[in-house]
Amino acid sequence: MDTLSYKTISANNKTVEKQWVIVDAEGKTLGRFCSEIAKILRGKNKTNYTPHVDCGDNVIVINAEKITLTGNKMETKEYENFSGYPGGRRVTLAKDLLIKKPINLIERGVRGMLPKNRLGRKLFTNMHVFVGSDHPHVAQKPTKVDI
Repeated sequence: MDTLSYKTISANNKTVEKQWVIVDAEGKTLGRFCSEIAKILRGKNKTNYTPHVDCGDNVIVINAEKITLTGNKMETKEYENFSGYPGGRRVTLAKDLLIKKPINLIERGVRGMLPKNRLGRKLFTNMHVFVGSDHPHVAQKPTKVDI
């Protein structure tokens, strides 16, 4: 029998190397763009991916107001908020949300694609979305990633 022994390497908080990446939302489709961001936040693009550890990168999203939706979704897609009280349902169309809070459009898309547990809530804090191309994270020296 061979004496070679293979050991699966599992990442933990001490061995993870987190980086800062910057992505541009200009002209991108909302759902496809959010799924790529969720992969980067989760760390699925790395070789040492471990499901129960925050091994993803910090993501900076710029030009959030220039995201697009395909088809007729800009006029028909609805985002719902419910206060918990009778009659407390509020519906916002995607075009209104894009005008009023474009950051919220991307954040809702990515949050829905992350795990629904405390790891998912922690991963969500690693994403920073900005309107326009300016951001305050220049000191972190982010690398540009094309999606």
